[in-house]
Amino acid sequence: MKLKNKVAIITGAARGIGMATAVKFSKEGAKVVIADVNELDIKRSVESIKELGGEAIGIKVDVTKRKEVDELINNTVHQYGRIDVVVNNAGITQDAQLLKMSEEQWDKVIDVNLKGVFNIAQAVGNVMKEQKSGVILNASSVVGTYGNFGQTNYAAAKWGVNGMTKTWAKELGRYGIRVNAVAPGFIETPMIDKIPKNVIDMMKEKSLLNEVGSPEDIANGYAFLASDEAKFITGTILSIDGGLVI
Repeated sequence: MKLKNKVAIITGAARGIGMATAVKFSKEGAKVVIADVNELDIKRSVESIKELGGEAIGIKVDVTKRKEVDELINNTVHQYGRIDVVVNNAGITQDAQLLKMSEEQWDKVIDVNLKGVFNIAQAVGNVMKEQKSGVILNASSVVGTYGNFGQTNYAAAKWGVNGMTKTWAKELGRYGIRVNAVAPGFIETPMIDKIPKNVIDMMKEKSLLNEVGSPEDIANGYAFLASDEAKFITGTILSIDGGLVI
């Protein structure tokens, strides 16, 4: 098991990529903290992991609210005594073209996808610094490198995540903390449920593998980067996109 006895917090872990990552980490031996805003989905996710024989607890948190983030970190340390891995997966989309995007749409995406990542990393960074070890993994996107039509807010947030990832790798490496990000391409999650079939087919055609990725594909990347197999990898943005952007 790659993550045996590791304690891992995964935000946005009640659905989609976050849930797949929680399941993968559990199968690899980690003790998983399901952190999300939806209490019902948290409960279902924790029960699913326990049914698979894993260990998990659920904590409700809004990553944009620092007090709740501090409580998440403190409760996890109280429960397990340490935090080995954080996956900053929580994220939302509020798509609109630049000339039609509202201030509210901009603020919501920046708040969750950028400020939320900062809040979690800063809070857990102090714990990992004292431990002299830890792994921070951030959810980026190919949109954070190449941009995307109708996603000014999302692209800006993910560009910011890339910059923070590399900056934190430089700042925290001296404390034994590794910081990396995963940049998914087009992945079959609830986020794409409202996308027309012709658009999905077009994205498949753009992929060199001619397919849409699965949440498990991304979870596998996170599990590798969280493990000791990646002990010499930091400051990296790992694209998992089926060759979408080559």
